[in-house]
Amino acid sequence: MHIHILGICGTFMGGLAALAREAGHRVTGCDAGVYPPMSDQLQALGIDLIEGFGDDQMALQPDVWVIGNVVSRARLPDGNPKFPLMEAILESGQRYVSGPQWLLENVLQGRHVLAVAGTHGKTTTTSMLAWVLERAGLAPGFLVGGVPMNFGVSARLGAPVRPAKAGAPADRVGVDPRPLFVIEADEYDTAFFDKRSKFVHYRPRTAILNNLEFDHADIFDNLAAIERQFHHLVRTVPASGRLVVNGLEESLTRVLHQGCWSEVRSFGAAVSDFSAEGEPHAFEVLRQGRPVGRVEWTLSGVHNQLNALATIAAAEHVGVAPEVAAAALADFQNVRRRMENRGTVNQITVYDDFAHHPTAIRTTVDGLRRQLPPGQRILAVFEPRSNTMKLGTMKSQLPWSLEQADLAFCHAGGLDWDAREALASMGTRAEVAADIDTLVRQVVAAARPGDQILCMSNGGFGGIHAKLLSALAH
Repeated sequence: MHIHILGICGTFMGGLAALAREAGHRVTGCDAGVYPPMSDQLQALGIDLIEGFGDDQMALQPDVWVIGNVVSRARLPDGNPKFPLMEAILESGQRYVSGPQWLLENVLQGRHVLAVAGTHGKTTTTSMLAWVLERAGLAPGFLVGGVPMNFGVSARLGAPVRPAKAGAPADRVGVDPRPLFVIEADEYDTAFFDKRSKFVHYRPRTAILNNLEFDHADIFDNLAAIERQFHHLVRTVPASGRLVVNGLEESLTRVLHQGCWSEVRSFGAAVSDFSAEGEPHAFEVLRQGRPVGRVEWTLSGVHNQLNALATIAAAEHVGVAPEVAAAALADFQNVRRRMENRGTVNQITVYDDFAHHPTAIRTTVDGLRRQLPPGQRILAVFEPRSNTMKLGTMKSQLPWSLEQADLAFCHAGGLDWDAREALASMGTRAEVAADIDTLVRQVVAAARPGDQILCMSNGGFGGIHAKLLSALAH
Protein backbone atom coordinates (compact mmCIF):
# COMPACT_ATOMS: atom_id res chain seq x y z
CA MET A 1 0.00 0.00 0.00
CA HIS A 2 0.96 3.66 -0.19
CA ILE A 3 1.09 5.27 3.26
CA HIS A 4 1.66 8.97 3.93
CA ILE A 5 2.94 9.78 7.41
CA LEU A 6 2.19 13.11 9.10
CA GLY A 7 5.01 13.93 11.54
CA ILE A 8 7.49 11.50 9.95
CA CYS A 9 10.69 12.92 11.50
CA GLY A 10 9.89 11.91 15.08
CA THR A 11 11.89 8.91 16.28
CA PHE A 12 8.83 6.63 16.52
CA MET A 13 7.21 7.66 13.23
CA GLY A 14 10.56 7.61 11.43
CA GLY A 15 11.15 4.07 12.67
CA LEU A 16 7.65 3.08 11.56
CA ALA A 17 8.40 4.53 8.11
CA ALA A 18 11.57 2.44 7.87
CA LEU A 19 9.64 -0.73 8.80
CA ALA A 20 6.90 0.01 6.26
CA ARG A 21 9.49 0.59 3.53
CA GLU A 22 11.29 -2.66 4.43
CA ALA A 23 7.95 -4.49 4.23
CA GLY A 24 7.53 -3.30 0.64
CA HIS A 25 5.07 -0.44 1.05
CA ARG A 26 5.42 2.89 -0.70
CA VAL A 27 6.11 5.48 1.99
CA THR A 28 5.94 9.26 1.85
CA GLY A 29 5.71 11.74 4.70
CA CYS A 30 5.72 15.31 5.90
CA ASP A 31 6.88 17.28 8.91
CA ALA A 32 7.61 20.85 9.96
CA GLY A 33 11.30 21.69 9.73
CA VAL A 34 12.33 18.34 8.25
CA TYR A 35 15.45 17.63 10.30
CA PRO A 36 18.27 15.12 10.81
CA PRO A 37 19.15 12.53 11.93
CA MET A 38 15.80 11.00 11.01
CA SER A 39 15.51 12.96 7.73
CA ASP A 40 18.90 11.59 6.61
CA GLN A 41 17.92 8.03 7.57
CA LEU A 42 14.61 8.30 5.69
CA GLN A 43 16.09 9.85 2.55
CA ALA A 44 18.70 7.09 2.47
CA LEU A 45 15.77 4.64 2.36
CA GLY A 46 14.27 6.45 -0.61
CA ILE A 47 11.38 7.97 1.34
CA ASP A 48 10.13 11.28 -0.05
CA LEU A 49 9.81 14.01 2.59
CA ILE A 50 7.59 17.08 2.21
CA GLU A 51 8.09 20.22 4.28
CA GLY A 52 4.99 21.34 6.21
CA PHE A 53 1.39 20.16 6.53
CA GLY A 54 -0.23 21.82 3.51
CA ASP A 55 -3.53 20.46 2.24
CA ASP A 56 -2.09 20.29 -1.29
CA GLN A 57 -0.70 16.89 -0.16
CA MET A 58 -4.23 15.48 -0.61
CA ALA A 59 -3.22 15.07 -4.28
CA LEU A 60 -0.94 12.17 -3.21
CA GLN A 61 -4.05 10.00 -2.62
CA PRO A 62 -2.39 7.38 -0.40
CA ASP A 63 -4.23 4.24 0.70
CA VAL A 64 -4.03 5.41 4.29
CA TRP A 65 -2.86 8.48 6.21
CA VAL A 66 -0.80 7.64 9.32
CA ILE A 67 -1.08 10.40 11.90
CA GLY A 68 1.74 11.22 14.35
CA ASN A 69 0.91 12.64 17.77
CA VAL A 70 2.55 15.97 16.85
CA VAL A 71 -0.61 16.65 14.80
CA SER A 72 -3.55 18.40 16.50
CA ARG A 73 -6.69 20.45 15.77
CA ALA A 74 -4.88 23.60 16.96
CA ARG A 75 -5.55 26.99 15.38
CA LEU A 76 -3.07 29.76 14.62
CA PRO A 77 -3.60 33.30 16.00
CA ASP A 78 -5.26 34.28 12.70
CA GLY A 79 -7.82 31.50 13.12
CA ASN A 80 -6.46 29.23 10.40
CA PRO A 81 -5.71 25.58 11.24
CA LYS A 82 -2.13 24.74 12.24
CA PHE A 83 -2.43 21.44 10.33
CA PRO A 84 -4.53 22.15 7.20
CA LEU A 85 -3.74 18.68 5.80
CA MET A 86 -5.39 17.04 8.81
CA GLU A 87 -8.48 19.21 8.41
CA ALA A 88 -8.69 18.19 4.74
CA ILE A 89 -8.37 14.50 5.63
CA LEU A 90 -11.21 14.83 8.14
CA GLU A 91 -13.41 16.71 5.66
CA SER A 92 -12.82 14.15 2.91
CA GLY A 93 -13.65 11.16 5.11
CA GLN A 94 -10.54 9.31 3.95
CA ARG A 95 -9.00 6.53 6.00
CA TYR A 96 -6.55 7.56 8.71
CA VAL A 97 -4.96 5.68 11.63
CA SER A 98 -2.47 6.40 14.41
CA GLY A 99 1.09 5.15 14.13
CA PRO A 100 0.72 2.54 16.91
CA GLN A 101 -2.49 1.17 15.38
CA TRP A 102 -0.88 0.85 11.93
CA LEU A 103 2.10 -0.88 13.54
CA LEU A 104 -0.12 -3.40 15.36
CA GLU A 105 -2.16 -4.28 12.28
CA ASN A 106 0.71 -4.45 9.78
CA VAL A 107 3.86 -5.43 11.68
CA LEU A 108 3.20 -6.77 15.20
CA GLN A 109 0.32 -9.13 14.41
CA GLY A 110 1.51 -12.73 14.58
CA ARG A 111 4.77 -11.88 16.36
CA HIS A 112 5.92 -12.43 19.93
CA VAL A 113 6.22 -8.81 21.05
CA LEU A 114 8.63 -7.87 23.85
CA ALA A 115 7.69 -4.39 25.08
CA VAL A 116 9.85 -2.18 27.29
CA ALA A 117 7.89 0.36 29.37
CA GLY A 118 8.96 2.77 32.11
CA THR A 119 9.56 6.42 32.87
CA HIS A 120 13.32 6.02 32.36
CA GLY A 121 15.64 3.72 30.45
CA LYS A 122 13.21 2.58 27.74
CA THR A 123 15.49 3.29 24.78
CA THR A 124 18.60 1.81 26.41
CA THR A 125 16.82 -1.32 27.69
CA THR A 126 15.01 -1.90 24.37
CA SER A 127 18.39 -1.70 22.63
CA MET A 128 19.97 -4.09 25.16
CA LEU A 129 17.19 -6.63 24.71
CA ALA A 130 17.34 -6.47 20.91
CA TRP A 131 21.12 -6.97 21.08
CA VAL A 132 20.92 -9.93 23.47
CA LEU A 133 18.36 -11.65 21.21
CA GLU A 134 20.49 -10.87 18.16
CA ARG A 135 23.61 -12.35 19.76
CA ALA A 136 21.58 -15.41 20.76
CA GLY A 137 20.76 -16.00 17.08
CA LEU A 138 17.07 -15.06 17.25
CA ALA A 139 17.22 -12.25 14.62
CA PRO A 140 14.58 -10.04 16.28
CA GLY A 141 12.79 -7.12 14.70
CA PHE A 142 12.84 -3.92 16.72
CA LEU A 143 11.67 -0.33 16.93
CA VAL A 144 13.71 1.89 19.23
CA GLY A 145 13.29 5.60 20.01
CA GLY A 146 16.95 6.20 19.22
CA VAL A 147 19.78 4.63 17.23
CA PRO A 148 21.42 1.62 18.97
CA MET A 149 25.08 1.75 18.02
CA ASN A 150 25.26 -2.06 17.71
CA PHE A 151 22.76 -1.91 14.84
CA GLY A 152 23.17 1.58 13.34
CA VAL A 153 19.43 1.86 12.59
CA SER A 154 16.42 2.59 14.80
CA ALA A 155 14.13 -0.10 13.34
CA ARG A 156 14.09 -3.32 11.32
CA LEU A 157 11.58 -6.13 10.66
CA GLY A 158 13.80 -9.04 11.68
CA ALA A 159 13.43 -12.70 10.65
CA PRO A 160 9.95 -13.72 9.42
CA VAL A 161 10.18 -16.98 11.44
CA ARG A 162 11.97 -17.43 14.75
CA PRO A 163 15.29 -19.24 14.19
CA ALA A 164 15.41 -22.55 16.06
CA LYS A 165 18.61 -21.92 17.99
CA ALA A 166 19.83 -19.43 20.61
CA GLY A 167 21.66 -21.43 23.22
CA ALA A 168 18.21 -22.20 24.57
CA PRO A 169 17.26 -25.34 26.49
CA ALA A 170 16.28 -28.06 24.02
CA ASP A 171 12.70 -28.21 25.28
CA ARG A 172 12.18 -24.53 24.41
CA VAL A 173 13.57 -24.61 20.88
CA GLY A 174 10.82 -24.58 18.27
CA VAL A 175 8.03 -24.40 20.86
CA ASP A 176 6.90 -20.97 19.67
CA PRO A 177 7.49 -20.29 15.97
CA ARG A 178 6.41 -16.66 16.19
CA PRO A 179 9.18 -14.25 15.19
CA LEU A 180 10.33 -11.82 17.86
CA PHE A 181 9.83 -8.07 17.87
CA VAL A 182 11.26 -5.76 20.56
CA ILE A 183 9.58 -2.37 20.95
CA GLU A 184 10.07 0.69 23.08
CA ALA A 185 6.68 1.04 24.76
CA ASP A 186 5.90 4.69 25.44
CA GLU A 187 3.17 5.80 27.84
CA TYR A 188 2.68 9.08 25.97
CA ASP A 189 -0.69 9.40 24.24
CA THR A 190 -1.28 7.88 20.81
CA ALA A 191 -2.83 10.68 18.72
CA PHE A 192 -5.20 13.64 19.02
CA PHE A 193 -8.09 11.20 18.36
CA ASP A 194 -6.82 8.39 20.63
CA LYS A 195 -5.72 9.54 24.09
CA ARG A 196 -4.69 6.06 25.30
CA SER A 197 -0.98 5.43 25.86
CA LYS A 198 0.86 4.18 22.77
CA PHE A 199 1.82 0.92 24.47
CA VAL A 200 -1.80 -0.25 24.80
CA HIS A 201 -1.68 -1.04 21.06
CA TYR A 202 1.33 -3.37 21.17
CA ARG A 203 -0.19 -6.53 22.77
CA PRO A 204 3.10 -7.85 24.22
CA ARG A 205 3.68 -11.42 25.43
CA THR A 206 6.75 -10.22 27.38
CA ALA A 207 6.61 -6.81 29.05
CA ILE A 208 9.27 -5.01 31.08
CA LEU A 209 7.91 -2.48 33.59
CA ASN A 210 11.21 -0.76 34.32
CA ASN A 211 10.13 2.03 36.70
CA LEU A 212 7.26 4.48 37.07
CA GLU A 213 7.32 8.09 38.21
CA PHE A 214 5.26 11.16 37.48
CA ASP A 215 6.09 12.61 34.07
CA HIS A 216 4.29 14.09 31.05
CA ALA A 217 2.50 16.70 33.14
CA ASP A 218 1.04 18.05 29.89
CA ILE A 219 -1.22 15.00 29.52
CA PHE A 220 -1.40 13.29 32.95
CA ASP A 221 -2.90 14.95 36.03
CA ASN A 222 -1.03 12.81 38.56
CA LEU A 223 0.89 9.57 39.10
CA ALA A 224 -2.32 7.58 39.58
CA ALA A 225 -3.39 8.48 36.03
CA ILE A 226 -0.15 7.01 34.64
CA GLU A 227 -0.48 3.92 36.84
CA ARG A 228 -3.92 3.35 35.29
CA GLN A 229 -2.40 3.41 31.80
CA PHE A 230 0.30 0.94 32.90
CA HIS A 231 -2.46 -1.33 34.15
CA HIS A 232 -4.14 -1.13 30.75
CA LEU A 233 -0.87 -2.56 29.39
CA VAL A 234 -0.84 -5.32 32.03
CA ARG A 235 -4.40 -6.28 30.98
CA THR A 236 -3.22 -7.06 27.44
CA VAL A 237 -0.51 -9.60 28.42
CA PRO A 238 -1.75 -13.21 28.06
CA ALA A 239 -1.60 -15.80 30.84
CA SER A 240 1.39 -17.46 29.16
CA GLY A 241 3.13 -14.10 29.03
CA ARG A 242 5.67 -12.64 31.44
CA LEU A 243 5.80 -9.32 33.26
CA VAL A 244 9.32 -8.28 34.29
CA VAL A 245 8.84 -5.78 37.10
CA ASN A 246 11.21 -3.53 39.07
CA GLY A 247 10.79 -4.67 42.67
CA LEU A 248 12.06 -1.32 44.01
CA GLU A 249 9.06 0.67 42.69
CA GLU A 250 6.00 1.10 44.92
CA SER A 251 4.11 2.56 41.96
CA LEU A 252 4.52 -0.69 40.02
CA THR A 253 3.39 -2.70 43.05
CA ARG A 254 0.20 -0.64 43.01
CA VAL A 255 -0.21 -1.33 39.28
CA LEU A 256 -0.02 -5.10 39.84
CA HIS A 257 -2.45 -4.89 42.77
CA GLN A 258 -5.07 -3.62 40.32
CA GLY A 259 -5.02 -7.11 38.79
CA CYS A 260 -2.47 -9.41 37.17
CA TRP A 261 -3.08 -12.47 35.00
CA SER A 262 0.44 -13.37 33.85
CA GLU A 263 3.69 -14.77 35.23
CA VAL A 264 5.68 -12.09 37.10
CA ARG A 265 9.47 -11.97 37.45
CA SER A 266 10.94 -9.26 39.69
CA PHE A 267 14.35 -7.61 39.57
CA GLY A 268 16.35 -5.05 41.52
CA ALA A 269 15.24 -5.46 45.13
CA ALA A 270 17.30 -7.53 47.60
CA VAL A 271 14.65 -10.26 47.48
CA SER A 272 13.94 -10.56 43.74
CA ASP A 273 13.95 -13.23 41.07
CA PHE A 274 16.89 -11.41 39.44
CA SER A 275 19.40 -9.36 41.44
CA ALA A 276 22.97 -8.13 41.09
CA GLU A 277 26.07 -8.48 43.26
CA GLY A 278 28.93 -6.09 42.56
CA GLU A 279 29.54 -2.70 40.99
CA PRO A 280 27.43 -1.57 37.99
CA HIS A 281 30.32 -2.02 35.53
CA ALA A 282 31.14 -5.60 36.66
CA PHE A 283 28.64 -7.76 38.56
CA GLU A 284 27.28 -11.24 39.13
CA VAL A 285 23.70 -11.89 38.03
CA LEU A 286 21.76 -13.87 40.62
CA ARG A 287 18.57 -15.79 39.84
CA GLN A 288 16.69 -16.44 43.07
CA GLY A 289 19.98 -16.01 44.93
CA ARG A 290 22.10 -18.31 42.75
CA PRO A 291 24.76 -17.00 40.32
CA VAL A 292 23.73 -17.56 36.69
CA GLY A 293 25.98 -15.17 34.78
CA ARG A 294 28.36 -12.25 34.93
CA VAL A 295 28.18 -8.86 33.22
CA GLU A 296 31.36 -6.90 32.51
CA TRP A 297 30.83 -3.97 30.18
CA THR A 298 31.59 -0.32 29.45
CA LEU A 299 28.35 1.07 30.92
CA SER A 300 28.09 2.58 34.39
CA GLY A 301 25.40 3.56 36.84
CA VAL A 302 22.96 1.58 39.00
CA HIS A 303 20.22 2.40 36.50
CA ASN A 304 22.06 0.47 33.78
CA GLN A 305 22.65 -2.43 36.14
CA LEU A 306 18.87 -2.57 36.65
CA ASN A 307 18.30 -2.27 32.90
CA ALA A 308 20.58 -5.29 32.43
CA LEU A 309 18.67 -7.39 34.97
CA ALA A 310 15.37 -6.54 33.26
CA THR A 311 16.85 -7.49 29.89
CA ILE A 312 18.15 -10.84 31.16
CA ALA A 313 14.78 -11.70 32.75
CA ALA A 314 12.88 -10.81 29.56
CA ALA A 315 15.28 -12.72 27.28
CA GLU A 316 14.89 -15.82 29.47
CA HIS A 317 11.16 -15.83 28.63
CA VAL A 318 11.96 -16.48 24.96
CA GLY A 319 14.52 -19.18 25.69
CA VAL A 320 17.80 -17.29 26.12
CA ALA A 321 19.70 -18.60 29.15
CA PRO A 322 20.74 -15.86 31.64
CA GLU A 323 24.40 -16.85 31.18
CA VAL A 324 24.11 -16.28 27.41
CA ALA A 325 22.29 -12.96 27.89
CA ALA A 326 24.84 -11.69 30.44
CA ALA A 327 27.74 -12.57 28.13
CA ALA A 328 26.06 -10.78 25.19
CA LEU A 329 25.95 -7.52 27.17
CA ALA A 330 29.77 -7.39 27.22
CA ASP A 331 29.81 -5.83 23.76
CA PHE A 332 26.64 -3.79 24.03
CA GLN A 333 27.49 -0.30 22.76
CA ASN A 334 24.49 1.68 24.09
CA VAL A 335 22.51 4.23 22.11
CA ARG A 336 23.56 7.50 20.55
CA ARG A 337 23.02 10.35 22.98
CA ARG A 338 23.39 8.10 26.05
CA MET A 339 26.62 9.26 27.72
CA GLU A 340 28.04 9.71 24.22
CA ASN A 341 31.58 11.09 24.27
CA ARG A 342 31.55 13.97 21.77
CA GLY A 343 35.22 14.84 22.10
CA THR A 344 38.11 15.93 24.33
CA VAL A 345 39.93 19.28 24.07
CA ASN A 346 42.76 20.36 26.38
CA GLN A 347 42.01 17.43 28.69
CA ILE A 348 38.34 18.49 29.01
CA THR A 349 35.77 15.92 27.80
CA VAL A 350 32.29 16.80 26.53
CA TYR A 351 29.45 14.25 26.78
CA ASP A 352 25.96 14.27 25.27
CA ASP A 353 23.09 12.63 27.14
CA PHE A 354 19.31 12.52 26.68
CA ALA A 355 18.51 12.93 30.41
CA HIS A 356 15.77 15.50 31.04
CA HIS A 357 13.65 14.29 33.98
CA PRO A 358 15.19 15.08 37.42
CA THR A 359 15.59 11.39 38.30
CA ALA A 360 17.30 10.69 34.96
CA ILE A 361 19.60 13.68 35.48
CA ARG A 362 20.53 12.42 38.96
CA THR A 363 21.24 8.85 37.82
CA THR A 364 23.24 10.05 34.79
CA VAL A 365 25.43 12.35 36.90
CA ASP A 366 25.82 9.61 39.53
CA GLY A 367 26.82 7.09 36.83
CA LEU A 368 29.58 9.41 35.60
CA ARG A 369 30.69 10.19 39.17
CA ARG A 370 31.26 6.47 39.86
CA GLN A 371 33.67 6.27 36.91
CA LEU A 372 35.85 9.20 37.97
CA PRO A 373 38.75 9.30 40.41
CA PRO A 374 38.31 11.49 43.52
CA GLY A 375 38.79 15.20 42.83
CA GLN A 376 37.80 15.12 39.16
CA ARG A 377 34.99 17.59 38.49
CA ILE A 378 31.65 17.20 36.71
CA LEU A 379 30.15 20.29 35.05
CA ALA A 380 26.46 19.54 34.43
CA VAL A 381 24.96 21.58 31.57
CA PHE A 382 21.23 21.10 31.03
CA GLU A 383 18.04 22.57 29.63
CA PRO A 384 14.53 21.95 31.00
CA ARG A 385 13.09 21.26 27.54
CA SER A 386 10.44 18.52 27.93
CA ASN A 387 6.82 19.63 28.24
CA THR A 388 6.81 18.57 31.89
CA MET A 389 9.97 20.53 32.72
CA LYS A 390 8.77 23.60 30.80
CA LEU A 391 5.65 23.64 32.96
CA GLY A 392 7.88 23.85 36.05
CA THR A 393 6.19 20.86 37.65
CA MET A 394 9.51 19.41 38.82
CA LYS A 395 11.67 22.51 39.25
CA SER A 396 11.96 21.95 43.02
CA GLN A 397 13.74 18.62 42.35
CA LEU A 398 16.53 20.14 40.26
CA PRO A 399 19.00 20.85 43.14
CA TRP A 400 18.53 17.23 44.30
CA SER A 401 19.11 15.94 40.76
CA LEU A 402 22.40 17.88 40.51
CA GLU A 403 23.86 17.01 43.95
CA GLN A 404 26.72 14.94 42.51
CA ALA A 405 27.77 17.68 40.07
CA ASP A 406 30.46 20.17 41.06
CA LEU A 407 28.96 22.96 38.95
CA ALA A 408 25.62 23.28 37.13
CA PHE A 409 24.71 25.45 34.14
CA CYS A 410 21.06 25.87 33.11
CA HIS A 411 19.72 27.12 29.78
CA ALA A 412 16.59 29.01 30.88
CA GLY A 413 15.43 30.35 27.51
CA GLY A 414 11.68 29.94 26.94
CA LEU A 415 10.80 29.05 30.54
CA ASP A 416 7.79 30.56 32.31
CA TRP A 417 9.37 29.99 35.72
CA ASP A 418 12.50 31.37 37.39
CA ALA A 419 15.42 28.95 37.02
CA ARG A 420 17.67 31.08 39.26
CA GLU A 421 15.16 30.83 42.07
CA ALA A 422 14.76 27.06 41.55
CA LEU A 423 18.54 26.57 41.78
CA ALA A 424 19.14 29.16 44.53
CA SER A 425 19.91 26.51 47.17
CA MET A 426 23.00 25.52 45.12
CA GLY A 427 24.50 28.97 45.66
CA THR A 428 27.56 29.72 43.52
CA ARG A 429 27.61 26.14 42.17
CA ALA A 430 24.80 27.00 39.72
CA GLU A 431 24.67 29.49 36.85
CA VAL A 432 21.77 30.34 34.53
CA ALA A 433 21.78 31.76 30.99
CA ALA A 434 18.96 32.89 28.71
CA ASP A 435 20.73 31.82 25.50
CA ILE A 436 23.17 29.13 24.32
CA ASP A 437 26.09 31.44 23.51
CA THR A 438 26.06 32.93 27.03
CA LEU A 439 25.83 29.43 28.48
CA VAL A 440 28.86 28.32 26.45
CA ARG A 441 30.87 31.32 27.71
CA GLN A 442 29.93 30.53 31.32
CA VAL A 443 30.98 26.88 30.99
CA VAL A 444 34.26 27.65 29.19
CA ALA A 445 35.18 30.30 31.81
CA ALA A 446 34.70 27.74 34.59
CA ALA A 447 36.27 24.69 32.91
CA ARG A 448 39.78 23.49 33.65
CA PRO A 449 41.87 20.47 32.54
CA GLY A 450 40.49 17.17 33.80
CA ASP A 451 36.85 18.38 33.88
CA GLN A 452 34.00 16.30 32.48
CA ILE A 453 31.29 18.45 30.86
CA LEU A 454 27.97 16.58 30.80
CA CYS A 455 25.33 18.13 28.49
CA MET A 456 21.77 16.89 29.10
CA SER A 457 18.69 17.57 26.96
CA ASN A 458 16.01 15.67 25.05
CA GLY A 459 16.54 18.04 22.10
CA GLY A 460 19.42 19.25 19.97
CA PHE A 461 20.43 21.79 22.67
CA GLY A 462 21.34 24.38 20.01
CA GLY A 463 24.43 22.43 18.94
CA ILE A 464 26.06 23.21 22.29
CA HIS A 465 28.44 20.21 22.14
CA ALA A 466 30.25 21.42 19.02
CA LYS A 467 30.20 25.02 20.29
CA LEU A 468 31.81 23.97 23.59
CA LEU A 469 34.51 21.89 21.87
CA SER A 470 35.28 24.78 19.52
CA ALA A 471 35.40 27.38 22.30
CA LEU A 472 37.55 25.16 24.54
CA ALA A 473 40.09 24.77 21.72
CA HIS A 474 40.69 28.53 21.50
